[in-house]
Amino acid sequence: MSVVYIGIGTNLGDRIFNINRAVKLLWRELSILKASSIYETEPEGYLDQPDFLNCVICVNTDLTPGAMLKVLKRIENDIGRTDNFRNAPRIIDLDILLFREYVIEEQGLQIPHKRLHERAFVLVPLAEIASDIVHPVLQKDIRQILDGLINKSKVIKYGTLDIQLPRGENVFNIG
Repeated sequence: MSVVYIGIGTNLGDRIFNINRAVKLLWRELSILKASSIYETEPEGYLDQPDFLNCVICVNTDLTPGAMLKVLKRIENDIGRTDNFRNAPRIIDLDILLFREYVIEEQGLQIPHKRLHERAFVLVPLAEIASDIVHPVLQKDIRQILDGLINKSKVIKYGTLDIQLPRGENVFNIG
């Protein structure tokens, strides 16, 4: 089994619904161990768009990194994501942030996520649930990376996931 951290983001439509739907679909295929709070964050890159809601979940899986990526892409498609331009508004975005201690650089798959260490909107929720996890390339824990972040864009706690998961378990007031 591998421990994987997945970033979830959305800024179109009913953002809470989008995150909850993504988590429910992920729960059908993966064992969710932890989930961060939900944070409202400013867009980066393309600024003329609504603010995002972001969170991070920790899952346990037997999937390979490539198979995990296919699951995430399928779930994005099921929710209605369409590819547009880079940093465009989107109904859902699912990213593999860390996959065990793996370092993978392949076409379409980079682990750890190539901009993880630059993004407060990912580091804040990740630090909430895994501050001591070490970035396998930088050899610093998530708290150290967050503390050293230069661009600390707006990241405001918005709430927590509170969903009934498909197996009827109200697992954690996730958050």
